[in-house]
Amino acid sequence: MAAQQGGLMAECAMVAQELLQDQREQVVLHGDAHHSNILDFEQRGWLAIDPKRVTGERYYDYVNVLCNPDLKTCTDPERFARQLAVVVDVAGLERQRLLRWVMAHAALSAAWFLEDGCRTEADEELAVAQLARQALA
Repeated sequence: MAAQQGGLMAECAMVAQELLQDQREQVVLHGDAHHSNILDFEQRGWLAIDPKRVTGERYYDYVNVLCNPDLKTCTDPERFARQLAVVVDVAGLERQRLLRWVMAHAALSAAWFLEDGCRTEADEELAVAQLARQALA
């Protein structure tokens, strides 16, 4: 999809390739940790459901905090900046590296939307990638 679309999609693919070749802090990941998969079970407390049981860099599980709960919300620049600061602070992550993971994930999501013929949603995902790219500068 990166070769077909070019531009930001291709840039994000290069970022993803670099990150995947230099993974750090590999752990067992949830793999789909987003707002609809972390639920309050009252007596049992907050639990993550629908784990994908994959391994990879721990940064990846934090990406969905910035890329969800919906495309309108996650493309708000002020909300993005606030969420980014909170995640970096609370999780103790390197800001620049997290932003690069956001670019990679947003482009992957955009590619899935494009495969389904959903150009508008793909463009909104790429708007998240653009926010991350701008924050890197």
